[in-house]
Amino acid sequence: MHRAVIVASMVALVCGASIVAAEPVAYPMKGQSFDKQNRDEYECHGLAQKETGVDPVAVAEQATAASKSASSGKPGPGSALGGAGMGAMRGAAEGDAGAGALHGAGMGRLIAVIRSRRQMEQQKQAGAAENADLRGQLDKYDRAYAACMTGRGYEVK
Repeated sequence: MHRAVIVASMVALVCGASIVAAEPVAYPMKGQSFDKQNRDEYECHGLAQKETGVDPVAVAEQATAASKSASSGKPGPGSALGGAGMGAMRGAAEGDAGAGALHGAGMGRLIAVIRSRRQMEQQKQAGAAENADLRGQLDKYDRAYAACMTGRGYEVK
């Protein structure tokens, strides 16, 4: 069960980090100074943010918060114990409580594994949809920023 939580945490962190990682880089094509480039980047950031309504810092924080909330899922109590209890009662009715408890524990554990895998898959799908939305917002901002910087004589990659 703990392994499932660790895997879900890693997936969420990687997805969140991939949203933030792709940042446009501007290269001066007309011999602009370092100070001029910094000023142009600052102005184009402001224009792109105003034009698109997207604040890349807020989007990055949202992606990080989403990855942390997806990774904070706590494992529930093992279903093996509950299954053992049910199996013992059933086994006692049939004359062998020990065998029933053993069978119930195994079935309870199997059910817990299936549930945790389903939950991981649902978290993964929800995270992918949210990441796609955040990536779309950043793409809109990046296009506006790149257009501004290109107009000022930079190559943006």
